[in-house]
Amino acid sequence: MTDSKAIKNNPFNEIGKKPSMKYSGEYSLKNFHVEMRDGVKIAVTLCLPKNLGPSDKIPALLTQTRYLRAMELRIPFRWIFDEIVSTTPNPEIITGRGYAFIITDVRGTGASYGIRKYPFSDAEVKDGYDIVEWIISQPWSDGNVVSKGISYTGTTAELFAVNNHPAIKAIIPGHGFWDPYTDVAFPGGAYDHAFMELWSFLGKNLDLNNPKAFREMMPELWLYIRGVKPVDSDKKFELLNEAVELHKSNEYVFEHTLNKSFRDERLPDDTNIDDLSIFKRKSLIEKSNIPILAWCSYYDSGYCDAIIHRFINYSNPLICILGDWNHGAWLPANQFHLNRTKVSPSPTERINTWINFFDQCIYGDGIQGKILYYYTIVEEAWKKTTIWPPKGCNYQKLYFSDNLTLSKELPNEENSKDDYKINYRSSSGRFNRWWALLGLPIIYDNRAREDERLLTYCSSPFKEDTEITGHIIACLYISSTHDDGALFVYIEDVDEEGKITYITDGEFRVIHRKISSNLPPYKTLIPYHSFLEKDATPLNPGEIAEIKFGLHVTSVLLKKGHRLKIAIAGCDKDTFSRYPSEGRPTINVYHSKSYASYIDIPIIQNDNRGDN
Repeated sequence: MTDSKAIKNNPFNEIGKKPSMKYSGEYSLKNFHVEMRDGVKIAVTLCLPKNLGPSDKIPALLTQTRYLRAMELRIPFRWIFDEIVSTTPNPEIITGRGYAFIITDVRGTGASYGIRKYPFSDAEVKDGYDIVEWIISQPWSDGNVVSKGISYTGTTAELFAVNNHPAIKAIIPGHGFWDPYTDVAFPGGAYDHAFMELWSFLGKNLDLNNPKAFREMMPELWLYIRGVKPVDSDKKFELLNEAVELHKSNEYVFEHTLNKSFRDERLPDDTNIDDLSIFKRKSLIEKSNIPILAWCSYYDSGYCDAIIHRFINYSNPLICILGDWNHGAWLPANQFHLNRTKVSPSPTERINTWINFFDQCIYGDGIQGKILYYYTIVEEAWKKTTIWPPKGCNYQKLYFSDNLTLSKELPNEENSKDDYKINYRSSSGRFNRWWALLGLPIIYDNRAREDERLLTYCSSPFKEDTEITGHIIACLYISSTHDDGALFVYIEDVDEEGKITYITDGEFRVIHRKISSNLPPYKTLIPYHSFLEKDATPLNPGEIAEIKFGLHVTSVLLKKGHRLKIAIAGCDKDTFSRYPSEGRPTINVYHSKSYASYIDIPIIQNDNRGDN
């Protein structure tokens, strides 16, 4: 991404150029407990510039994690690295740019006391308020606090604003959900079994300070990590052992969601999954009116859609960014350039951009209004817009047709359909957008082989370059031999030589097919399915039903001469639960005059591509 298209509108350039460092980048480290309003002790790691003057006052950047704020390293690594090596290059840049860098273990995790029944509880959020009170009481504090993070810490950064503390000046939630039901746990109502189980396994072992989690999932980390770093005064690990003993009462999302299907099913303390969401707390975040910079990738779980939902729902001053990297932007993930080895922007460039944003909010005029930067894949160009969908977006239908084709013309036949017996060996692999939440690469290679297991339809070659930006909508008329099932729809590019490249996809459990006429809990641009138990509508075997749902947002240029391919599966065996749990359904996909299945594609007209 070095040509002029990649430079123009690039948010990592437009948000500001890095000024000179205020301090050396060397920092001091301290680990200690801070007591919360209810007596729970939260473990804190504090990094301050080493050459901070006795009268210097600086702002603080806070990150609240459940993944070990600091690590007890094995010999000889502890002789070489400090305990926050995993956060590099954060501490060097943040302290060098004139901020205190503070990392906490959220309650019930790491070296913090307390227990947790579920993540992002109200008690966990309120701890942020108490931490701010402690920060602004410190002799080095100038009374300003900001927060940023990725994934879990991105969500804690966003929920930090719920506290409405006047010292909080800006937040940067990266790669985080908006709606945990649709964005991660039950996308399209289908249970993300693999991630929920592995995430709970990882969390439980971290909370018990057991490095087994690393040995099983990230063996390279297990080689040098013994566990969480205790506070500095805890030389004999007595306080840490007390905290870990409390953590044995923790509960985990997998055990609470495994046998559930609906948004309104109850969790512990009579909560439900919506109570853990961002959207449920939107009004409190808006009350703060603090500036937000939210960023993610098209390829990252359902979190890409969360960026769009923030943009169209928040009233706060807002910058949103959608790029082409993996979860957390540590690796490139552009499926049209799988040979790339370096991510753009680099971690150093990215963190400096975040500090530029914070500097504007603390020392400058802040930001006004809303702007969304999005990267168009294949075109390799950044675009920016103040509205979504972008100006010039018009939907164009491609209808399923005879001979497994896609056509702009409505079908004329009365009884045309294709039969497909669900292949329960089909999978998008373990480097897909859902496994990416574990920090893995994102690779959808060998699609040609996988498509042999699926029902596929292909368009004729496109006559001109065509930009697709937004949510593709799938509308399928199907019948089935069973009353339950799932549909996985993949959108692919086919070049002149027949090479197939993944663009985006979407999944949907068919019992949720009812399109609700009720007001959704937040504004959305795809068909609204409530996923409530009362709206469950099983199929009547043999009867034709409409299944209409949105796929994950994308922006891609389909080149002249390339074709668009749709591949339909009934399972994704390495990721999602199987529907139905027993049996092997046969489905009929109709493309007749009365039941015309189609995909609706958001196309940007040539004269509107670019700035909006």
